[in-house]
Amino acid sequence: MDIGDIGIWTSYRPFGSKRAGEAAKLAEGLGYGAWWVGGSPHVPDIRPVLEATSTLVAATGILNVWSNGPGDTAAADAVLRADFPGRFMLGVGIGHPEATSDYHRPLQTMRAFLDGLDASPSPPPVAERCLAALGPKMLDLAGERTAGTHSYFTTVDHTRFARDRLGPGKLVAPELACVVDTDPVRAKAVARDYAKLYLGLHNYTKNLLDLGFIEGDLTDGGSDRLIDAVIPQGSAEQIAEVVRAHLDAGADHVCVQPLGEEGIPRKSWTALAQALID
Repeated sequence: MDIGDIGIWTSYRPFGSKRAGEAAKLAEGLGYGAWWVGGSPHVPDIRPVLEATSTLVAATGILNVWSNGPGDTAAADAVLRADFPGRFMLGVGIGHPEATSDYHRPLQTMRAFLDGLDASPSPPPVAERCLAALGPKMLDLAGERTAGTHSYFTTVDHTRFARDRLGPGKLVAPELACVVDTDPVRAKAVARDYAKLYLGLHNYTKNLLDLGFIEGDLTDGGSDRLIDAVIPQGSAEQIAEVVRAHLDAGADHVCVQPLGEEGIPRKSWTALAQALID
């Protein structure tokens, strides 16, 4: 499966699921290799992206194990792969304790979910599935049982850590939220507003603390140091420099998520493609 160096990350929420095909055609035409569909999608939710395109890879970014059974997931996965061979990546994640009342023993639960996938009549190929892994133990599981990791709301330092932990030959595909806007005050406000949700989720804040941030960086909407490290702002070329830093740190693929543009982010996707894609 060729997902290329650069992809996009977005849910359907900003523009509605009925426009997913339109957005997918734009992304493919701009040269992006993959669309990581956010919003905790189920496997069938990915179909509109694949139906509208011919080469774009679509991925769940991510499928939540608490709201999907492994048997049903494997069955739906097999149907999608039969219709669109080599174009679907199954991204799976454990979610967050703040969002799931049943949340317990995340590593054991994820291992059991993967066992369920592999016990199905049509297990998703190991090379075409990945985990939303941040910590060392989940990264180890990703390396053992999947193609690698799709990380979210993190930094270049974490990409370097993930590559070192997984070693060569495993997928490291971080998401990079960003704001393509050269007005620093406006761009920072957009970035900080986006960060509010994630700075209230333990899995993300623990990861940031492990990377060397301090408690003070997490309060009052996040320090400038933290916001700039996780959500770069500026011109498309300035953001491209951060993307290249992730690639230099060991990422195989970076999926950009531009913020602050209503509807399909046509302007931001275009500017970033021009800066990043040959």
